[in-house]
Amino acid sequence: MAKAKKKVIIMGAAGRDFHNFNTLYRDNADIEVVAFTATQIPDIDGRAYPAKLAGKLYPKGIPIKDEADLLGLIKKHDIDEVIFSYSDVPYQYVMEKAAMVMSAGARFAVEGGTPTMIKSSKPVVAVCAIRTGCGKSQTTRKVAEVLQAMGKKVVAIRHPMPYGDLTKQICQRFAKLSDLDKHKCTIEEREEYEPHISSGVVVYAGVDYETIIREAEKEADVILWDGGNNDMSFYKPDLQITVVDPHRPGHELSYYPGQNNLLLADVIVINKIDSADAEDVATLRQNIAAYNPDAQVVDAASPLTVENFEAIKGAKVLVVEDGPTLTHGEMAYGAGVVAAEKYGATELVDPRPYTVGTITDTFKKYPYIGILLPAMGYGAKQVKDLEATINKTKCDLVIVATPIDLSRIIKIKKPTARVGYSLQEIGKPDLQGILADFFSEASSKSRKKVAKKK
Repeated sequence: MAKAKKKVIIMGAAGRDFHNFNTLYRDNADIEVVAFTATQIPDIDGRAYPAKLAGKLYPKGIPIKDEADLLGLIKKHDIDEVIFSYSDVPYQYVMEKAAMVMSAGARFAVEGGTPTMIKSSKPVVAVCAIRTGCGKSQTTRKVAEVLQAMGKKVVAIRHPMPYGDLTKQICQRFAKLSDLDKHKCTIEEREEYEPHISSGVVVYAGVDYETIIREAEKEADVILWDGGNNDMSFYKPDLQITVVDPHRPGHELSYYPGQNNLLLADVIVINKIDSADAEDVATLRQNIAAYNPDAQVVDAASPLTVENFEAIKGAKVLVVEDGPTLTHGEMAYGAGVVAAEKYGATELVDPRPYTVGTITDTFKKYPYIGILLPAMGYGAKQVKDLEATINKTKCDLVIVATPIDLSRIIKIKKPTARVGYSLQEIGKPDLQGILADFFSEASSKSRKKVAKKK
């Protein structure tokens, strides 16, 4: 009698879930992945993981269902195991999901880490974080800048954001700004890719990260893993840098998989030291010392640059912040609020009375956002809704604190002040010294290996 296949559902958000499937389950004839479920990101359920990606065992592809249907799916298909495969959630949340799954009769498991880390033929520097909104993006840009100054050809590979046609997003390459339009990128994608492209760094992203790494290796001296949503690296890092946030002390020990990144780090960057309470910084240092005492610790700030800052003084301002930082990142404020306070705005205007469509839905789902406007743009309709919301809001000035120039995508019919931010190390050690030592040591090991072969 043939052995029955184990029936599995993978819980995800169009990122880690697909990677776990590709690396662990795609060609496993003993397991049948019945469905993916989707949450966090709008409009990704109701699709299918296509046969082209799912492989020969799934000629019809795999359906992607709303996570709200999970318990019904477990019972309908007599599911054996549910694999939790998304990130930036508190431990309480994970165990609540576990209880729900087990009460429905299935086992609950978490996948990721080393079994899913693909090995590269090139050195991999991975930048991860313990939460969304720690400052990983500016840290990644700083690392790229240092590596470029060392004469390295850097190729960044970004954590997935495949919210469109998955068969067209298997392996995407971005070398110029027009590629963003070519691939119909969302605002979230643009926020992560555009700064790299503007500084001469080629970016890869997509769905199949084995295919992606092999393409990237063809043109890279160094692979820079640009982690997202505080997920673990998809590649085996030769050096892992993890960014932590003193504005949220304790989250490095209570969020999944942020604590994994804390424990895996060779280097820990404590960002935003200049604007954090001394007690919170001290708490963070104690937790680092207790859980990863061997990591090198870099102190850093994220100073602002503000275009048209003179217009902020005395103005009633609408502050537009990075979307994921405010939503599942749960940050109460960002760089735009700091700029408003620093340059003398008289009032932060509440956008909620003026929201339309999907932006209204965002505030219902994340009511703690408050009086800030998240730059949501996961699809053409949401981009239009964001534009309409901004233009309807009664304010003197719009402070745009997203990593990209929003005016390239939407038409803002009001004066704007654009906020940027970069990583600035404080004292030693710093990233330049750490990366120089790392590559010097790697070169020495390589020479010894060659000499040994001779």
